[in-house]
Amino acid sequence: MRIAKLAAGTVLALALAGCQNLIPQEMSVADYCANPDKAKENVCRLKVEIDGQSTALSETDMRLSEARSVADSATDAAARAQATADEAKAAAEAALAKTDEMVCETRTVQKSDTGTCRPGYTLTSCTQTRYTTRAGGLSFLREINDEKCRFNDRVLEMQVRCCNTASAAPAPEDATVDENMPEPEATPEAPAESPLGY
Repeated sequence: MRIAKLAAGTVLALALAGCQNLIPQEMSVADYCANPDKAKENVCRLKVEIDGQSTALSETDMRLSEARSVADSATDAAARAQATADEAKAAAEAALAKTDEMVCETRTVQKSDTGTCRPGYTLTSCTQTRYTTRAGGLSFLREINDEKCRFNDRVLEMQVRCCNTASAAPAPEDATVDENMPEPEATPEAPAESPLGY
């Protein structure tokens, strides 16, 4: 019985070795792909970049065993790239399918140097709408981001535009906000000196 198992194992090993020899591992890719029956295989259609030049793998002197591993890794990379592209396409189609409209509100902020939006909204623009020379005149916009805008000085009035999608934001309402920042202290004017020097 033991001899029969040994003989069966030997026959199996020889059969596998014979199958392995059917695939010519040390043949060059050019010789292998010269056979018209093999020309449609991946290893014969694959192009590689060698020293910055794109070359068909079948035109190289690479051994077939090396070329098959290159072709297999290229096929795996292409499958991963296709899966990533399919995911990106699905995400883009889902975004396009949304019918959620944009809602915006305008907040009028008075006597402040900073304008903000209500929670749930993103700041999209900020404009100084009223000014007087007593309130400091025109002011420069120093900072603007998704949360706030800031002028270099207090302004008499600014309009802050805030937007978001309808499903993510509360109902829009245009509002006037009076920050009531304290008036800047007036510096006492020094009496003008008389040219006579009294």
